[in-house]
Amino acid sequence: MKTLFNNYINTFRGLSREVWWLALITLINRAGTMVLPFMSLYLTKSLDFSLNDVGWIMSAFGLGSVVGSWLGGKLTDKIGYYKVMVFSLLATGILFIALQYLTTFVSFCIGIFVVMVVADTFRPAMFVALSAYSKPENKTRSVTLIRLAINLGFSAGPAVGGIIITTISYGGLFWVDGITCIVASIVLLQVLNPKTARTLDDVKNENPKSAYSDKAFWIFLAAMALFGVVFLQYFSTMPLYYKDVHQLTELEIGLLMGLNGFLIFVFEMPLIKWLENTRYTKSGLMFFGAVLTGISIIILNMTSWVGILIFGMVFMTLGEMIAFPFSNAFAMQRAKRGNQGEYMALYTISFSVAHIFGHNAGLQMVDKIGFENTWYIITLLAIVCMLLLFILKQYMRVRNDTQ
Repeated sequence: MKTLFNNYINTFRGLSREVWWLALITLINRAGTMVLPFMSLYLTKSLDFSLNDVGWIMSAFGLGSVVGSWLGGKLTDKIGYYKVMVFSLLATGILFIALQYLTTFVSFCIGIFVVMVVADTFRPAMFVALSAYSKPENKTRSVTLIRLAINLGFSAGPAVGGIIITTISYGGLFWVDGITCIVASIVLLQVLNPKTARTLDDVKNENPKSAYSDKAFWIFLAAMALFGVVFLQYFSTMPLYYKDVHQLTELEIGLLMGLNGFLIFVFEMPLIKWLENTRYTKSGLMFFGAVLTGISIIILNMTSWVGILIFGMVFMTLGEMIAFPFSNAFAMQRAKRGNQGEYMALYTISFSVAHIFGHNAGLQMVDKIGFENTWYIITLLAIVCMLLLFILKQYMRVRNDTQ
């Protein structure tokens, strides 16, 4: 047992102090994102919106994310990642607290759009900062550490969120989310000031290649957008499926979704460390992650047994653990060819596009054709994602690209 524990600890060695601080800031920030898993429930149960209304609100959420990601990339290339991250965290905290006071359909659409524009300027800046604070050989594990922080927050967040809802109200979620964003901005100001933070991989490209002309990157982005559509069902349609079909309570839903974060916290870093030492390429590993995520959806139609929900969550978690770290690492390595902010903005936009169409399409399909047919269609999208990743793998192989 001691040897196993030491081996686990060794997977974290070699990461810079700045990466650890960035992970802590991310943990503080994400610990308050308990609003998101319960957003569809909040809108339908507390504000009495229809599924159609919720779908359009989630599209406004995604559209704001697209604009915010694009703006964050531009600002990062112009004024630097530090200023962008500080502004985003502080302003997002204030806006999240204000969001709970919007109760009409139109005002909530506008409100969630503005919140996401500000919030998602953080993402490209954070990825560029992560790349700068990591040695080239540690980038995938650095990404994994950030994901561990995110998922540790998500592990506690939904469970605590369920308790807050049942004991206080949905409004308490917005206060917690806002306050944690503000606290994260204060910590960032203290520990990652450019005067004291140590840069390990500062890329200066005198003749940057435009991300818009990188064909392999566009295939990758299309695959990630589809992967995002499949993955995001777990944060919009899936909570409704748990409640309406399997009659789970909010607390049970929170605990089941918390299982995802717990598994990632325990197993992802050792898994990534092991996969890094294998002969598999990043594109091949992303393909395998998409396969597992697709399986997590289709098995829900195989039985009405409530225990299948746990198996679905485990398969999704395994797929996520493999696909996300290596897609992040793929994008960061590719970004060295040009303006890093531009590359990382497009990477984050691919998931923002998934937010625009994924939540809305899933909710609209559930409303019109039911959960079972929706899961079949989502599985088909996962298969298309796998096909694109296979094409990417072949494209890279022909060009002797080791990614």
